[in-house]
Amino acid sequence: MKKYILLVMSIFVLVFSLVGCGNNNQAGQQSANEGQEAKETRVVKDVKGEVEIPMHPERIVDISGASDILSILGYDVIGTANSDGYDYTKFPSYLEDVLGHAQILGYSMLAEMDVEAIIALEPDLIVISTVQEKMYDQLSKIAPVVMVEMKQMDWKEDFMHVATIFGEEEKATEWIDTYLAKAKEVGASIKETYGEESSYLSFLASGGSLFIFDGAGLGTIFYDDMGLAKPEGMPQQENVSLPVVTFEGLAEINADYIFAIATDEDLAALTASSIWNGTEAVKNGNVITLPASPYFNQGYSPIGRLVFVEEIEALLAGMHE
Repeated sequence: MKKYILLVMSIFVLVFSLVGCGNNNQAGQQSANEGQEAKETRVVKDVKGEVEIPMHPERIVDISGASDILSILGYDVIGTANSDGYDYTKFPSYLEDVLGHAQILGYSMLAEMDVEAIIALEPDLIVISTVQEKMYDQLSKIAPVVMVEMKQMDWKEDFMHVATIFGEEEKATEWIDTYLAKAKEVGASIKETYGEESSYLSFLASGGSLFIFDGAGLGTIFYDDMGLAKPEGMPQQENVSLPVVTFEGLAEINADYIFAIATDEDLAALTASSIWNGTEAVKNGNVITLPASPYFNQGYSPIGRLVFVEEIEALLAGMHE
């Protein structure tokens, strides 16, 4: 009987040992599979050619200015240069909720950033623009680098350029179509309220100069996205640089409604000008003044454009309050 009990106990020990080994093997295999998934890569084509990047990057540093686009496409950015155009240490208000958790590394239009700060973030993917091309070799030693070209003229083109590199064209197209439908709807409501033929002008007063938004920034929100009328006398924008006019040139633009984006100093100079005060829009009280930060950058960001479209009716309604 004693031998029988010992035999049964030996069998139990053997069985549990085999089960334990099986579980350990399964756990080891699962861990190996997870490690393999983490190391999976794919090849994408950017402006420099083909580059191998992680299949599912989790620690993206973007200094190209495309962080808002990447967030729309479902990517998390831990380091960014989508800072405010007037204060590189903070986010423009329309991106605070979207990118507020990311570390600001500079401003996207600058050619160089703090490499040590990028290294400290331990990125598994770095996105730069052609503006930062001379950093390419140095950054490539840290992590795979994707280079994009942000032309800043047609926001949809820039959006789709980034989306195509990452294979997210469908998601980008859906977002753009939804936004444009919203913009057209708001534009139609504005026309109904303020007149079909009413024209709209937006400009930036900064550093003693007057920059007209026509083929970029807020101008394209008015004219392209919402379908509002462009005033007569507009200087045409031929490249990424905004057309510059004098006070006299500004007065020659016959706009029914004006959105004046300005720094405090330039706004003071503007409101003190007899030429400015003699324009029909000013005399009729049809002027909305907005701070240079964040509105200067806002028209160059897809998220910023959406935020502006959502608030423009309230801005117009508040003109005479």
